[in-house]
Amino acid sequence: MAEDTPVTELNFEYWLDKAIEWGQATTLESQKDVCLHLPELQKFLHAVYETLKHMDSVVAIQRFPLIGQLLGRLCWNPFVIGYDESQKTLMWCLCCLYSSEPQNPVELKANSWIRSMLCHLLSSSKWESNEAATSTFLSTLGYTSADYYCHLVKNMVFSLVTELRGNQFSGLNIQGRVSASRVNAVSLFCLPLITLPDLTPLLETLLLYHGGASKEILSSEFLEAVNEAFLKKKISLPETAVFSLWLRHLPSLEKATLYLLDQLVSIQLNSLEEVACVIKDSLLVSAANHPAVFRIVNEIFKNALMETDGTPEVMTIIQMFTQVFLQAHQNENKQHKFSLKAYFPYHHQPLVTALLRRPFELPATHWSAHLKHISDTLKALVEDTNVSSAADLFEIWFLVVCFGEWLDIAAEQLLKAAVEPDALLWLLAFYYCPQNENQQRTQTVVEAKAVYNHLMRLFNHIVLSVKDLEAAVHSIIDTERCCNQRLITHLLTNFLLFSSGGQRIAQEFIYHITETTDSSKEVCSLLIRTAYRINRNGGNTRTVRLLNELLKNLTLKV
Repeated sequence: MAEDTPVTELNFEYWLDKAIEWGQATTLESQKDVCLHLPELQKFLHAVYETLKHMDSVVAIQRFPLIGQLLGRLCWNPFVIGYDESQKTLMWCLCCLYSSEPQNPVELKANSWIRSMLCHLLSSSKWESNEAATSTFLSTLGYTSADYYCHLVKNMVFSLVTELRGNQFSGLNIQGRVSASRVNAVSLFCLPLITLPDLTPLLETLLLYHGGASKEILSSEFLEAVNEAFLKKKISLPETAVFSLWLRHLPSLEKATLYLLDQLVSIQLNSLEEVACVIKDSLLVSAANHPAVFRIVNEIFKNALMETDGTPEVMTIIQMFTQVFLQAHQNENKQHKFSLKAYFPYHHQPLVTALLRRPFELPATHWSAHLKHISDTLKALVEDTNVSSAADLFEIWFLVVCFGEWLDIAAEQLLKAAVEPDALLWLLAFYYCPQNENQQRTQTVVEAKAVYNHLMRLFNHIVLSVKDLEAAVHSIIDTERCCNQRLITHLLTNFLLFSSGGQRIAQEFIYHITETTDSSKEVCSLLIRTAYRINRNGGNTRTVRLLNELLKNLTLKV
């Protein structure tokens, strides 16, 4: 909103009084007064638009109850809509008030009125040379202007769609081709009307239009506006049109990915089923079937991971996006042109091959052996003298984060299966402490193994108290390294879920551990991921019940 033109109720009252006074500017005095105030009015209307575009339509009408009267009167003043960009600004303001999902008869009626105003503006001035004569003609036929304008827009859209689609198939008929400037002008024409349902066929046609030009012919403003309206669910578009938008306009793809990240981080999610639904609804997973799109999305995830220093929420989102993508890839495999390796071309292929094995593809009895293979492959890669830069190490870590489900299974296997712990503890140490030098990581493994051995001695105890686990808690409190805290928290949480004695004190101990280590979000992410895996694969009913209780209480604190 323009700082020098605050949008207040007083402004609305002032300009509404003026609009009433002017009427349709039929007298010389009113025409002179309109002309005198036009620059100031244009400034005010622009400020109104800048305010409305950030507000929900219902909220806007509640906050500015006079706005409908004001815009309606201004739309019928030929001196106002003929000045500079006032006509366009009025269209933008009206589109902001349009409710994409009307909930009651009042909102439906408001939408109908807005459509008629927009159609009137379209048919004014340059669109209709003799409006007075047209109105007389229409009334003679018994039609209302709203009927006429509605059909005018539909016919205009149909005409433009036919023109553009005909051009797509014109082949060598050069004379029939639509010029790039013409297509660009059509895209600009759509800007103030993007949220109108009647315009959807034209939006789709433009997004799928290429016309053989080497450069982008649609205006960037149009592409950005369509993307914004789609992300905020103000319009509905076919998947093919959305994918074309993201492929032809990189900023829109980047914004869609950041919008998804922000959405998942900011809302309270109680299950990964919810996360999966939001991810699928974004269409990014389907678009990512194109390897170029997948790599761009992954680059944005990498930046988010780096900027947040690997927070539990971001790591879980990246892991879940990868899982949903792999599932979609498997379901649509009949039409795939790319192997899975095409999506990870710059990574160490033996590690990629190992991580790409989905847990359900192997018997549970083979998980420990496969995890040891992943650990050995990763360790050899990390300790390779050729992998010396921080950037190389970060790329490897990001790959491991994408397939974090295997890391969760590794922590489970340590407590539930008879395994040699060193390889799996090293794997977890790298996951939580990727930046550590080999010597530091070795020390992390030693500390984690001490806690692990302590937990295994208690694993078969049916009766436990919080004091019995305090030694392990002290291991977290005594160390200053965040990675050690997170690794040991992971082991402790699994102990509480999968040991009989741990389940009895889980509620009390998790409250204790989250209070003393400020690890509520970490524990919550672990529980949500575990619940998702158990629900999907089937598991102990008592464990599922306990998980639900723990999550219910913990999400109230997070």
